[in-house]
Amino acid sequence: MEKRRWYIIFLLTLASFGGFAQQDAQYSQYIFNAVYINPAYAGYRERLNLNATYRNQWTGINGSPKSFSFAVDALMPNERVGLSLIVSSDQLGAQKNLSAFANYAYRFPVDEDETSKLAFGLGVGAIQSGIDGTMLEASDDNDVYIPLGMEKRIVPDVRAGVFFSTPKMYLGASVNNLIGKYLLDKKNLDFNFPTPEPHFYLTGGALVPLVEYEIDFKPVFLIKDDIAGPTVLDLNAFFLFKQKIWIGGGYRTGIKLYDKPAVVGNVRSPNALIGMAEVFVGDKLRIGYSYDHSLGSLSGYSGATHEISISWNFMNERERRINFCYF
Repeated sequence: MEKRRWYIIFLLTLASFGGFAQQDAQYSQYIFNAVYINPAYAGYRERLNLNATYRNQWTGINGSPKSFSFAVDALMPNERVGLSLIVSSDQLGAQKNLSAFANYAYRFPVDEDETSKLAFGLGVGAIQSGIDGTMLEASDDNDVYIPLGMEKRIVPDVRAGVFFSTPKMYLGASVNNLIGKYLLDKKNLDFNFPTPEPHFYLTGGALVPLVEYEIDFKPVFLIKDDIAGPTVLDLNAFFLFKQKIWIGGGYRTGIKLYDKPAVVGNVRSPNALIGMAEVFVGDKLRIGYSYDHSLGSLSGYSGATHEISISWNFMNERERRINFCYF
């Protein structure tokens, strides 16, 4: 009975935010490394960079989402090609996913001094999706939509994106899970298996210097849409102090951009408040932390969301000052 109760609560929670098994893993700290949502970002930092991010979402709910990602990102010597490799795993109740993608980005300058660049990116990889039927409790013992044990399927997939940047702003658009849903053979399955759905991202940010070399202000936004569920809007604002520490926060909510048959009711109610910080420890190490606080109907029992990131870049102090990465 206990197992069934938490699963029902968890399913209802997900349903209120756009459906079960269609959402990509959500990270608040995409702000510090956009390669997780846009393959065209590969090479933007212009140095070899390693990043690991762990997210524990809604800690008060059994079976709540847990995600881990590791990325290697570098710019090739010709300064035109960026490459990255991303390995991710996430668990959402009975659903477990493991994915690996290799990303290629081609960058070229769009102004005479080559400070503004436009990049096109393509990612190719595979997703192993699994669902553990032993974690589910059916109301009917003969429910054919629940597998008897762990069932896994590996599906190749593609992602693509475009990324435009200047020293003071950026704008990016991307799409994940382009072909996976069409390659998964569900006709030969006798149970309901999660299907990778396309996810669309539009993100942008700007830099506003307030005190030279002392304080900078950075507003950032992200719009995420998967066609079936509610559109998600992230609004964030950060202050950078002496190029040593980012401190800021954000607001995440569902919005209605267009009519969707699968979305019923009002999705414009607030979803979460986010507090975030990133600290530069020396010239090469960066440590980030974010705290998401659920609002509305989730606030009473969902618990907090914690996310930690660690980055290491192979750059000396002089290179860091010349190529300081604001975005």
